[in-house]
Amino acid sequence: MNKNNAISVLVTGAAGFIGYHLCLNLIKEGYNVIGLDSINNYYDVKLKYDRLSNLGFDKKKLEDGIMIESSTYGSKLKFIKLNLEDINTLTSVFKKNNFDVICNLAAQAGVRYSLEKPMKYIDSNIIGFMNILQCAKIFNVKKFVYASSSSVYGNSHDMPLKETHNVSKPISIYAATKIANELFAHTYSSLFDIETIGLRFFTVYGPYGRPDMATFLFTNAILNNKPIKIFNEGNLFRDFTYIDDIINGVTRAIGLKSKDNTLYKIYNIGNNSPVNLLDFIDILENKLNKKAKKIMCAMQPGDVYKTFADSSKIMNDYDYFNKTSVELGISKYVGWHLGYYK
Repeated sequence: MNKNNAISVLVTGAAGFIGYHLCLNLIKEGYNVIGLDSINNYYDVKLKYDRLSNLGFDKKKLEDGIMIESSTYGSKLKFIKLNLEDINTLTSVFKKNNFDVICNLAAQAGVRYSLEKPMKYIDSNIIGFMNILQCAKIFNVKKFVYASSSSVYGNSHDMPLKETHNVSKPISIYAATKIANELFAHTYSSLFDIETIGLRFFTVYGPYGRPDMATFLFTNAILNNKPIKIFNEGNLFRDFTYIDDIINGVTRAIGLKSKDNTLYKIYNIGNNSPVNLLDFIDILENKLNKKAKKIMCAMQPGDVYKTFADSSKIMNDYDYFNKTSVELGISKYVGWHLGYYK
């Protein structure tokens, strides 16, 4: 630990949806944080820069490989624009900083996009992941928390989904890379005594959420009188999980000791309450006071029929709980969306 006894955390993917909210919460909780992000253009980078602006970083001062302090939080929060595939610069960051915990949220996201650009997922989710894991080994960082995904369960019909279920049959390239991450983490835990904690997120939504996700796409289409595509004729279920509940779980994994003493851990973080897609849209319509124009479509390649988390393991091991209903979460999201997008 650092001399001031504040735990030092490296958060990769800090300009992303979950990473941004995590940085804010860690600072509030008294951690020292260094954020890292490549700021790629998978979606509109304006949203990423606005998140960074809220963290106290000026877009004009961001240079590749140069670390800067937050104008809001000072030395408690720093940021570096860096691609995880750049192992040389990444290594130099570790040489200059003493991290107690790594939280790896950097990844190429998106299930459908992985069918179009598979190599982007190999670069970011495999090579980038291995680079950061290798740095943990070399520089003796003994706690490694990372984002996995509910996508690893594939099209399982064994509900609710539990960490003990078989995950050997992914149906998207994105999911396959996340399973690979879990396997690499297991190997490093076994060989090098690193505590690795994989968090399988279930359909995260909330303010500053990604514009390729359903909550944004539906809200934006309804407001602009555009039709929304509803796949599998609306016969889909998702365990929508509000961002604050996700951040609560990640923060506990970073800062608390688990009741599970094994080095390799996997946890679901979900709302434990799957919602039919049409019901989700109904709630959105009510909050927006406007009806959606719906186009019913067939099931999309790579999509799963249902996600339903059993989060009892993280609840037991970290005294975790989620408290945001979909009704409340959508209300908060709509309020933000209307303000941000005017």
